[in-house]
Amino acid sequence: MKEGTTYVGLDAHQASTNGAIRLASGEVLEDRFATTSEGIRRWVRRLKRRCKGRIVCCYEAGPMGYALQRTLVSLGVECIVIAPSLIPFKPGDRIKTDRRDARKLAELLAAGLLTEVHVPTPEQEAIRDLCRAREAVKGDQKRIQHRLSKFLLRRAIRWTGGRKMWTRAHREWLRGRRLEHAADQDTLDDHLLALEQNEGRLTALDEKLASWATQEPYAEAVAWLRCFRGIDTLTALSVAAEIHDWPRFPSPRALMAYLGMVPSESSRGGKFQRGGLTKADNSRVRRLLI
Repeated sequence: MKEGTTYVGLDAHQASTNGAIRLASGEVLEDRFATTSEGIRRWVRRLKRRCKGRIVCCYEAGPMGYALQRTLVSLGVECIVIAPSLIPFKPGDRIKTDRRDARKLAELLAAGLLTEVHVPTPEQEAIRDLCRAREAVKGDQKRIQHRLSKFLLRRAIRWTGGRKMWTRAHREWLRGRRLEHAADQDTLDDHLLALEQNEGRLTALDEKLASWATQEPYAEAVAWLRCFRGIDTLTALSVAAEIHDWPRFPSPRALMAYLGMVPSESSRGGKFQRGGLTKADNSRVRRLLI
């Protein structure tokens, strides 16, 4: 631990945040503040009056995103976001509270036992969320198709016009169905309407993403990734948006470890045993690449 450095563990929630302040002397103070812009500013002023020298804060990555980290950095306080899955824990510790979590983070941060998460810029996060929005719409499309196909299966209505479903011919066949009961027809029409609306959303998102793929800083990365077989514009942009900072990986091996595409290993007592992929960290890029 560096002399004169104050380590702060934050257990952040939507309404309020618990903080544990570990002073350079080793004493730990507890604090709490509202997770709002004004509440954070007041807490930072109070923290700077109480602690002299370097101040380093940390909190777990999660639904709170990176807004708290960016606010603290803008106020002149160092803050890192840490990986929750890599936090050391005691198997016998059965008590979990906000105060204990904050104190634990402060102690582990001072000991250097936490793994930092790379924080994207607001621009990088915006493109990443746009790619994830497209992925969510694609998932909605699959769910609508599944509900529609199972509805027709329960009514003993089968598609016999070919091997593939959801083609143009299959769509025309669906639109031409007239069911005996009016309620069933209303259900079919609603499913078809939902499918058409979802496809319109998907087309609009594809056009927006294709436009962003031609702009910097993604144009060069997308162009290089498209050289690989099976990767086109949308996949290339999604990969680039999720990784968003290629130079932070010193080698291809480090990148593959980040994506969880390296074999697991359990080697002890002179015996070497390797298993399946570790499947660590970013599952979206791993799914796109496999």
